[in-house]
Amino acid sequence: MNEGYFVGWGTLALINAVLAQGKNRSGLNWFILSLFIGPFATLFLALSAKK
Repeated sequence: MNEGYFVGWGTLALINAVLAQGKNRSGLNWFILSLFIGPFATLFLALSAKK
């Protein structure tokens, strides 16, 4: 598999962690979740309201 794929997936997980912290959610939990469901986590975070 291409190394760029893993780098992109990891970067997306970091972006999701920062986005989650901005919405008063656990960045670590969202980072780990993003490693498994990636873009779906981003979509959920983008559409969710701030806590």
